[in-house]
Order: sequence, then C-alpha cells, then structure tokens
Amino acid sequence: MIRIMPDPNGSSTGSIEQRAAHVRSRANWMRRRLLKMIVDAGQGHPGGDLSATDIIASIYFDVLRIDPANLLAPDRDRFIMSKGHCTGALYTAMAGRGLFAEEELNTYLKPRSRLNGHPNRTYLPGVETNTGPLGHGLPVGVGIAVAGQIDDADYRTFVLTGDGELQEGSMWEAAMFAGHRGLGRLTVIVDRNRLQQGAKTEDTNGLEPLADKWRAFGWEVAGVDGHDHAALLAAFDDAALPRDKPRVIIADTHKGKGVSFMEDQPGWHHGVPNPEQYAQALAELEAEMA
Repeated sequence: MIRIMPDPNGSSTGSIEQRAAHVRSRANWMRRRLLKMIVDAGQGHPGGDLSATDIIASIYFDVLRIDPANLLAPDRDRFIMSKGHCTGALYTAMAGRGLFAEEELNTYLKPRSRLNGHPNRTYLPGVETNTGPLGHGLPVGVGIAVAGQIDDADYRTFVLTGDGELQEGSMWEAAMFAGHRGLGRLTVIVDRNRLQQGAKTEDTNGLEPLADKWRAFGWEVAGVDGHDHAALLAAFDDAALPRDKPRVIIADTHKGKGVSFMEDQPGWHHGVPNPEQYAQALAELEAEMA
C-alpha cells in the first residue's frame, strides 16, 4: 500500500519511537493552539478536546491517508469525529495537516466562520460528515465502510467516539451491523475518559464490561493508554492488518489531559480558562516539551 505522507514536517516511516516523538510534538502544539482558540472565542469544550488530542494527532499526523490537494480522492481514508463537540482538537489537526491555512483557526466560532462549534462538511472540505448530535458518527462510518467493502476498496474508515456517546442506542445498532458484515477496514476508537457532561459515565448509565460488549457484537477489541503515542501507533498499525472483523480500540484517557486543573474534572466539559488559568495551562504545556 502506498501511503501519502501525513505531514510536510514529518513522516509516517521510521521507527515507532521516531514516529511517536513527532506525534507528541504535534499534539502539544494542538493543545496550546486549541486553548487559545477557546479563550479567544469565549466558549468551547476544552475537557474533551484535550482528552482526544493524542488520539487525533496520531491519526492525522501518522495514520490517515489523505491528500490535502485532493480531499475527495476516492481512495482516501475517512475519519469521522463522532464526538462532534470537540472541534478544537479536530480543527487544529486539520490545519496542522494542511487541509486549510492555520490562520483560519483565528476565526473559530466567529460569525460566518467555517469553523463551527460542530463540524459541517458543507462549509469545510475534509469533514466527512456533520456531527454534533451524539450517536450519528458510527452509523455513517459503518455505511462508508460497507460501501468500501462492496467496491473492494482499500481505504480505511476511522470513527472517534466518546464513551458517554455509547449510551446512544444508534451506536450499538451500527456496531451490531458492522460485526455482521465483517467490516475489517473499520476502526472505532473510544475516548474512554469515564466522564460526560456533569458526571461519571458509570454513575449516569454504566458501560462496563465495555470490552465484552464489543466482542459480543463481533468486534476485535484492543485496549491502550490513549495518551501513549507509541502504543496508539502500534494499535493503529495492527488494525491495518488484513482481518475479517471490525476493530475497536478502547483508549483510556483523562479529560483535560495536559492541564493540571482540568484533568478528570467534569466541570471542564465546557468552559473557558480565565487569564490566570490560561497562563498556567500554557506554562505547563510548554514545560512538557522542554
């Protein structure tokens, strides 16, 4: 398989340590940039953005076969951000990959901006499907994967879902059908931070035993530290091997990862850091890369 280079400043080749170091650098940049976007816009979902940043950075800067000059290429890989409220992480990755100019990030959530609070494919090329109302991303991803199976295409379909989103019945209807069809080129990543708006997932509507549920629907299951870039890349590499089942990667994460006062705090599902908090967050993130 010919892989399109994921980033002009890096490579999807080399040792897994080299690849992970590149993704780590890009993820740190994403965290700093999305926090600025949220502060400038006066709104956003920093907790979920930061939770998913390492996963999204791994996908966009190492894994995803896309050509920024031809975003509708039939053989492109597809990525669906099912947890559609976490656009800070998505848009920074798209800009960093060259899908649009980084300067456009300054328009985040402003009137007439293409960078809505939820991704909209009508406005922004590179968005595969509109998401926002939870429970829609996986059904669309399954449809895309079925189309690829019928066409005997080699593109891969990736869907990133939040764990709270798995309380939607539509997700399990789609999962059941994907298992039935044996969609081996479909990969779902669960951002398993165990928090949703206002509470823990297990206090709201318990998901465990989560891995067993996916297996019962005919999926292969892998567990990974969702902030370990080398482990994430190894899981994505393994998912690319020929198989006759869809694969789910349950990524253990922390809401607000990288910013001490946000980590594992449900109150940061949405919110805006004040100037002192923003300065502290940037200092912590800059120290991480020192």
